Amino acid sequence: MAADFSWIQPHPHGIYVAPADCWIDPSRAVDNALVTHGHADHARGGHGKTVATPETLAIMKLRYATADGATPVAYGETLSLMGGVDATYIPAGHVLGSAQILLEHAGERVIVTGDYKRRPDPTCPPFEVTPCDILITEATFGLPVFSHPPIRQEIAKITDRLAAYPDACVLVGAYALGKAQRVIAEIRAAGHHDPIYLHGAMEKMCRLYQEHGVDLGELRLVADHDKDAMRGSVVVCPPSALNDRWSRRLPDPITAMASGWMRVRQRARQRNVELPLIISDHADWDELTQTIREVDPSESWITHGREEALLRWCQLNQRRARALALVGREEEDE
Repeated sequence: MAADFSWIQPHPHGIYVAPADCWIDPSRAVDNALVTHGHADHARGGHGKTVATPETLAIMKLRYATADGATPVAYGETLSLMGGVDATYIPAGHVLGSAQILLEHAGERVIVTGDYKRRPDPTCPPFEVTPCDILITEATFGLPVFSHPPIRQEIAKITDRLAAYPDACVLVGAYALGKAQRVIAEIRAAGHHDPIYLHGAMEKMCRLYQEHGVDLGELRLVADHDKDAMRGSVVVCPPSALNDRWSRRLPDPITAMASGWMRVRQRARQRNVELPLIISDHADWDELTQTIREVDPSESWITHGREEALLRWCQLNQRRARALALVGREEEDE
């Protein structure tokens, strides 16, 4: 008899695993949650039990004050859930602690990718291709126009601008979880070892990354230093602070923003960004289609973004696919 996978059920508020009576990345509080990573459109407080990697649980404790019911699971570790369901956490390459979740039941294999990327990232383990019957994949940048450039090329824009304007600073707007730490680590990899200055809202998450073994070099708080001390420096802040009164304390800031959305020029203009940095923590179009080819599922379920284009690509390539409609999946300043 053909498999119908009725045990894995998409709902607007998340993916429900019926035999185990648990949810994956639910947008509302539930008794049993399996969480892929710590971003707010996948993780939240209030669950009775939360299963995630130790790093994701630490991020959730910091961001959402969650501690009760936390159950850590290491990469590659398999948990036996109720109803004969096994869950294995596999690196997703998105941010620190991010995981795909492989669910196995009655000989059938389903992978929920959460968010993922295929590019190397010094702050987290790389995505691992894992064969399955159903692949539930994100599609944040699921349009052919989205092709992320090499990150070294984008980081060079920062260091080149610093060299050209040594009395100014480059103010980089970056999402506080994942993007900011990756940008800092890549700046270090490019040979920039001077102190990097942080908006106060970035301090605790950067410290958490450092506590989990990610080397970010010397970091200083903007609030602790005068304007002249920051000349010729990189300053990292939340995107919301780029044009805020806070930035007036900086020496002639050159505004930059790190986001996959900087591919769209209108987005950069709307934010008054002088130096758009196309740096994404999500797979681009070619990587999404590459992943489907390499995983080679019997069917792909597509969510979180531009589902229609990726669904059409699957149809044109004789691959079974369907689009899901999950609520609460935000367009972050990713």
